[in-house]
Amino acid sequence: MQTYLPTDQEQAQLSQAKKILVSDCMKGFGFDWTPAPDLPRVGPKTLTDWRYGIHEMALAKKRGYKADAKEQEAYDAAVKRGAVDDTTADGPEAKALNGGIDEVEGKKVPKDGCVGSANRKIDVETLQARTAIGLANAAFLKAKEDADVVKAFASWSACMKRSGYDYKQPLDASDDVKFQSPEVSSEEIATATADISCRQKTDVAWIWFRAEAALQKSAIDAHAEELSAERKRIDAAVRSASKIVKGE
Repeated sequence: MQTYLPTDQEQAQLSQAKKILVSDCMKGFGFDWTPAPDLPRVGPKTLTDWRYGIHEMALAKKRGYKADAKEQEAYDAAVKRGAVDDTTADGPEAKALNGGIDEVEGKKVPKDGCVGSANRKIDVETLQARTAIGLANAAFLKAKEDADVVKAFASWSACMKRSGYDYKQPLDASDDVKFQSPEVSSEEIATATADISCRQKTDVAWIWFRAEAALQKSAIDAHAEELSAERKRIDAAVRSASKIVKGE
């Protein structure tokens, strides 16, 4: 299904085009708008990385179920920089940006502000790839009902129970509320390392992936025309974004 989704490079091109459009629009109203910094990647590196849970023992021994410490620090720092905003929700600059005001000094503000205008020009709705993502998510959940996956889940759960942990499915462990705080506890590390050990013994992630891949292929065959049309719209949006970035 990844074939029908925007790539990281395409997403970056679209993001850059949007920033240019919003900036130009805001300048038209006399505002010097600065976009928030791009957020660095944290955690999963691909669409399948961590999709079925963690798998790096060396990282788990240090961070449990959490992302690499340096990655997390860089991400948090970027979020903090982006959170600094000198405008207010009720100010004309913020309303010109996001909507909520008809005009600024006699100049009409587009629907939903400069952000809304930019979204329409680069067709943000199309970029959501709702068909592809919806089918992929459905396959992910449906795969849990596959006989081989059910058996693998049971084997993994039994393995975890032998280590003193009571979880029915692999993602139940990482989703445990007691591991959601920023701090990494010794209990989290012990659970995560046992989790990966059981994953390696039962091959649960590979079995789950294989079942989902088969379901995705069937979904692609059943929705080929719909997916192809959606991908063509994405391609058109990317071409338009490229022209904006190049100043054409």
